[in-house]
Amino acid sequence: MQVLASKIIVAGTGGTIAGRAAASADNIGYQAGSLSVGDVLQTLPRQAMDRLVEQGVYTSWEDVAQVDSKDMGPQVWALVLARLRQWLADLEVRAVVLTHGTDTIEETAWLLSTLLETHKPVVMTCAMRPATAWVPDGPQNLLDALAVACDPQARGVCVVASGVVHAAQWVQKVHPYQLDAFSSGDGGALARVEEGQVRWFWKNEEKDHFSIDINREPAIEFIVDNRSPWPRVEVVFSHAGATGHGVDALCEPREGFEPLRGLVVAGTGNGTVHEAMDQALRRAHGRGVLVWRCSRCVNGQVVHAGGSLDTRAKDSPPALWPAVALPPFKARLAMALTLMGQRV
Repeated sequence: MQVLASKIIVAGTGGTIAGRAAASADNIGYQAGSLSVGDVLQTLPRQAMDRLVEQGVYTSWEDVAQVDSKDMGPQVWALVLARLRQWLADLEVRAVVLTHGTDTIEETAWLLSTLLETHKPVVMTCAMRPATAWVPDGPQNLLDALAVACDPQARGVCVVASGVVHAAQWVQKVHPYQLDAFSSGDGGALARVEEGQVRWFWKNEEKDHFSIDINREPAIEFIVDNRSPWPRVEVVFSHAGATGHGVDALCEPREGFEPLRGLVVAGTGNGTVHEAMDQALRRAHGRGVLVWRCSRCVNGQVVHAGGSLDTRAKDSPPALWPAVALPPFKARLAMALTLMGQRV
């Protein structure tokens, strides 16, 4: 049975997958985002691309941005969201494959999965080695992402790296150098890609998704049109010997800086906070700063007595900072969206 023709957009934002080094032996001293995503596509085997055409699948590409993902932020997110909404509304577009740097791909993936309302696949991929490496991993990751984008079970935002398909909710970068640098922790991977075939462990809709209580539409428009700065939200870590001085310093007004609106504290173990830091957080709360709590542990989430877990972060007395079921930097984005919803 012949598959009807459909289009997959391959969109680039830069990152290591589009990086270039002076020497092919150099996997670290490269310039991220040096190549276009079209250049990266040209490295894929012609036979693999011809096979897509035989299946009635056609690709087109566009660079939305070319940045090192350590510098990713609201301005690029606004561009990406705007283009994604245009592409996903096109009836001819089946899916979008989005290339991204590894350092912050988990944050962008979570943000897109929260703000995009679509059943079409948005498949993000990346690389740990630049395109000029002796053995780059980007081409295989991109091929795997295309395989996922073509799979009828794929839907929503996911991340494909090293043959593993991760849900945007759970994916985290857990190693600074190895090719297999990502994990979904307790949540587990969605699937594996093996010889161009996707072997699913879960259906995407079966994976729990964190829910936040925000005024959704205003927050979405706020991030897209970029007319106002994001509310300033910072992340602090509790640790042995913590003093809380950093919290006090963040709360002090500084010329040229937005006033602090929120703090996410990554607590030790089950979200515990050093006494001195807790006192500083109380002072911050008294100045109108929203405070949320999560765990600094790589896996798991804060669990309350009886096994219950706060899944919605609400303001509460500082005796118990509300816990969120997200790692610290995704929790920061969730708090920013919540504050944007409150501000509009």
